[in-house]
Amino acid sequence: MHRTLAADTGSKEGQEVLVKGWVHSRRDHGNLVFIDLRDHTGLVQITVNKDLSGSEVLSVAEKIRDEWVLAVTGTVENRAPELINPNLETGKVEIKAKSIEVLTQAKTPPFPVARDEDVANEDIRLKYRFLDLRRPKIQKYLKQRAQVIKHIRNFMDERGFWEITTPILANSSPEGARDFLVPSRLHPGKFYALPQAPQQFKQLLMVGGIPRYYQIAPCFRDEDARADRSPGEFYQLDMEMSFATQEEVWAEMEDLFKEVTEKFSTKKIQQFPFPRFKYADAMDMYGTDKPDLRFEMKLQNITELVRDCGFSVFAQAITDGGIVKAIVAPNASSFSRSQIDQLTEIAKEEGAKGLAYIVLEGNKVKSPIAKFLGDELTGKIIKEVKAQSGDVIFFAADKAEVANKVLGKVRNELGSILNLKDPSIMAWCWVYDFPMYSWNKWLDKLDFEHNPFSMPYGGIETLETKDPYEIIAQQYDLVGNGLELSSGAVRNHQPETMYKAFEIAGYTRAEVDSKFGHMIEAFSYGAPPHAGNAPGIDRILMVLWDEPNIREVIAFPKNGRAEDPMLGAPSEVTEQQLKDVHIKLDILKKK
Repeated sequence: MHRTLAADTGSKEGQEVLVKGWVHSRRDHGNLVFIDLRDHTGLVQITVNKDLSGSEVLSVAEKIRDEWVLAVTGTVENRAPELINPNLETGKVEIKAKSIEVLTQAKTPPFPVARDEDVANEDIRLKYRFLDLRRPKIQKYLKQRAQVIKHIRNFMDERGFWEITTPILANSSPEGARDFLVPSRLHPGKFYALPQAPQQFKQLLMVGGIPRYYQIAPCFRDEDARADRSPGEFYQLDMEMSFATQEEVWAEMEDLFKEVTEKFSTKKIQQFPFPRFKYADAMDMYGTDKPDLRFEMKLQNITELVRDCGFSVFAQAITDGGIVKAIVAPNASSFSRSQIDQLTEIAKEEGAKGLAYIVLEGNKVKSPIAKFLGDELTGKIIKEVKAQSGDVIFFAADKAEVANKVLGKVRNELGSILNLKDPSIMAWCWVYDFPMYSWNKWLDKLDFEHNPFSMPYGGIETLETKDPYEIIAQQYDLVGNGLELSSGAVRNHQPETMYKAFEIAGYTRAEVDSKFGHMIEAFSYGAPPHAGNAPGIDRILMVLWDEPNIREVIAFPKNGRAEDPMLGAPSEVTEQQLKDVHIKLDILKKK
């Protein structure tokens, strides 16, 4: 007899079926035992009755426990009207068991598998991830993830993209994060690097005449974990197009993610085509290059209005070449002192000395800075920012970069506190024209702001004549609900332009040749202009499904310490293994 899936039993009334799965729950009523049997399609109730099933089958049923694996043969029958379970897809039927075979017994699980209950200790979940995977929510996500990836593949195939896999063992290159290194056995003292992205390979594919490339690519980066970032590895839709502009890349990606959003989530797209913001404008209006557009609350520049005011904090910031910005929090006048203090701490974390504010309650103004501003100027500020009774105005006074980032963080927190982030909305947008360079405070040097392979506007002439901080790259990010979900660029495909771009970032010609000589050589044989993008699949699914932690949408994630409690990875290896790859450890072990 062929196996019948649980979800299909509802249409098998009167038929004998064979079902297989895990014991979801068991209820013993003496001579009557009910078993909810679970497979990947759902649940079906098994009824074991002494009179109908026989004492031998009943004896087996009495010994069964949760998560045992069974094969059950029986007849599908309709339940009595009063026994129908409306919360179960198969709730109108049950299987009268004729035989039960125990395929596998199971130990008692360390946490509830049958229900989507929170497990306090994440490491316990990850140690027993093979059990965690059985939970309904995780099963649903993994099934949908497979469907999303299938949809992406179909879309890309239909649009003329070629799926091409690229090497996992590659060379080390500066792409924004630390590499994972793999020692070579055949070449002592030399290392492969796991690719942070297939960046170099896909550009070489363009040189090779491939018109449109994609792959569902694994990427490896030695980064710290965050709620929206899986440490170690993740998957992205890596794509590239020859003879393409950024607008052409955007058009393809917008069509794709419109379909993915509508087909695989309940969210409504706020605007299509997706809005576009230059980086400078996004920072000016929202204080971030990842704006959450589900709510308005723009930053407002009031520098000129308060330039000659009596409040020393504002006046000094302006004198030092800074700005004063304000943001209006609607209906926030009921904020407690602790909530104000919480926002102040967020501001300080971004470099502010504090967070000035004005509370509007009816015709009254409550503010520690009002006495320094005076009634007239306070009134002008309220009118300028269009604040109303019940609102709170928050201020930041500092260098433009700091003031924007401070209020950007405050804005994001206010959006959460005031419940302005509508979960039913998917607010996509593009942020583009990023600075080519910025100061890397960790390396204490000028460095690439984004991807080092991006083409600057104006090409080599711009690189040779402009201040590095004024150079704009043809780079762009796809943002959704306040998270960066993809990064891309029009690529630098000209050898001398590439040399110059790296030179400004402090690399010698010899260093560029050492790291990217193959690319320079390839570009010298006729490279087409090309552009691409790389949306992070894990992060996009996290946003679409309203999961606060990316680990929920990944089959086998690492924990926050980049460990796998199930496999015990990373782990020590034997001396022989180290000897084989010519490595000697000189590390003091913790006692």
